[in-house]
Amino acid sequence: MRPDCELLRQFARTNSEDAFAELVKRHLNLVYSAALRQVNGDAHLAKDVAQSVFTDLARKAHSISRRENLSGWLYTSAHFAAAKLVRGENRRRDREETFMRETETINETAGHDDWAKIRSALDEAMHELKESDREAILARYFENRPFAELGAKFGLNENAARMRVERALEKLRSIFARRGIVTAGALASAISVNAVQVAPANLAAALTTTSLAAAAETGTFTFIKTMIAAKLKLAVGAIAVAGAAAAFVHQQQVQNKLRAQNESLQAQMAQLQTDNENYSNRLADAGGAQKLSDDQFNELLRLRGEVGMLRQQTSQLAKLQDENQRLEEAATQLQASNDRMKFASSLADFKANETKFVNAMKQVCLADRIWAGDNNDQYVTNFDQMTNELGGLYGSPLLDNMEFVNVGIANEHYPQMINFRERSPRQSPDGTWHRVYGLADGSVQTAVSSSDNFDAYEKYDPAENGTIFLPPNQSQ
Repeated sequence: MRPDCELLRQFARTNSEDAFAELVKRHLNLVYSAALRQVNGDAHLAKDVAQSVFTDLARKAHSISRRENLSGWLYTSAHFAAAKLVRGENRRRDREETFMRETETINETAGHDDWAKIRSALDEAMHELKESDREAILARYFENRPFAELGAKFGLNENAARMRVERALEKLRSIFARRGIVTAGALASAISVNAVQVAPANLAAALTTTSLAAAAETGTFTFIKTMIAAKLKLAVGAIAVAGAAAAFVHQQQVQNKLRAQNESLQAQMAQLQTDNENYSNRLADAGGAQKLSDDQFNELLRLRGEVGMLRQQTSQLAKLQDENQRLEEAATQLQASNDRMKFASSLADFKANETKFVNAMKQVCLADRIWAGDNNDQYVTNFDQMTNELGGLYGSPLLDNMEFVNVGIANEHYPQMINFRERSPRQSPDGTWHRVYGLADGSVQTAVSSSDNFDAYEKYDPAENGTIFLPPNQSQ
């Protein structure tokens, strides 16, 4: 069986629907079952959670393709997606009501009694474990993998893998005990038999299609399309600018040549006008004579011929002046076109860089939430705490332009609280200023301002004892 990471890398490189469909088929029951428990058995909500999880998988394929196995990431994503759907409700009351409804119909065997006790609290308890312990339980009891396969996955022999799973199971039992849930001793059996249920028929095919369609509109596909479009624009712009520059140089050469011809013709016209005036004066002086001599008559003919040539050259000069004006107008239009292409190219670069930064901020927010899930819902205070969660993004220059906000205060109970903020706002070629924010609920917001002052988007909330993000339609 091909590893998850190989399928995910194939999908990230080629957008292979077959590779993605295999991933959905392989992990759907795990995701659907985890979601079904957390939404109190509502099959429709469970399908929505599964849809959200696999859409995120398609959108973030590039960033998580280094993971050898996706079970842990998908299980955690299902937990966060389900929690978002039921946020604001009284979870404890819902779990108690669900437990009372289910205990009326379950069998009286010890295994079913244990499952009834742990069912509603299983996923929250699982996310109190460290990632390595959670991965071990998921692989053994959720996916029912043999110890030999687990040992190969974790780099251990079969016996060491068994001991690792047993230690993780004891930690899970202790978490249940702290919650006042005591099992009859068949915890492993209860989880193995009941934790993963078969998802509805045809759900895998439906999720594959809709997840790929949703991801094509945002996330990874959007980023790839934006980068390709930007490169195409730059290439086309470069070709157009090169052609326009060549045409501009040719027009400049023609204009310089016409200007030189104009100056020569104007000098000739000035000389001919002077000669014409001299001849006219001489004719006037000779007006008293009744008959011109042969020399005078010849001189008069020559003068008339030169006047005709002068008129012809004057007409040519007018045509040259019209041509000059036309060329100057064409040069002006060409310069304006060059300016527009330069602006479009700069704007495409700006949008491509902003999309890249937004995607990095989304990855940081997801890594922060995963880390918080492993550390009692406490968010990180520096990037070094979540090197594993950040993966290849750790050490990237993109992190240098991110700063922490509300350090030690932010948590998922205040979804609009700012966790991260772009350190330095960026000015777009159109004159507006942009700044990216990462919020406690994992969402990413981009604020646009007419200046580099973003106070209108940031508000100190005494009730939350921290700074929250104020959406644009609510900014003051």
